[in-house]
Amino acid sequence: MLAKALRQGALVLSVLFIMPAWGETPPRQTLILNDGQREHTLHVEVARTASERAKGLMERQALPADAGMLFLYASEQPATSAYWMYRTRIPLDIAFVDGGGVIRSLKTMSPCRAEESSRCPVYPSGARFRAALEANAGYFATRGIGVGDRVELASWLESP
Repeated sequence: MLAKALRQGALVLSVLFIMPAWGETPPRQTLILNDGQREHTLHVEVARTASERAKGLMERQALPADAGMLFLYASEQPATSAYWMYRTRIPLDIAFVDGGGVIRSLKTMSPCRAEESSRCPVYPSGARFRAALEANAGYFATRGIGVGDRVELASWLESP
């Protein structure tokens, strides 16, 4: 029995050893946005699963100026779908992008410091979308990126 417990303990320790340290972020990948006149590069973390999308950028104290998070969905989401900022510490812009890579809606979201999630405002997309792209508040406006501009999304939606 002790041998079995030791084996299980060793397994737990090895799992803990290979997990990333608290506060580390997943690797970022390059995403290209096009405002019709020039291309802009954003280095994004990709959230494909429901749990990755639910966590999003929660508890982050800062986000590099050229970084963001790309939320991908297997199917088109309705215009009533909304994001919120529960446990999110930094102000963010969000672009809702259709399956063709066209930005259909932009919002600016403020951090929510409420202890209960139900007290945080929600930000409905207002347009059907296949992906949502979060960046620091002001990112899109500073670069002149708006509704109708494009995000190179095709390869992201095709890859597993």
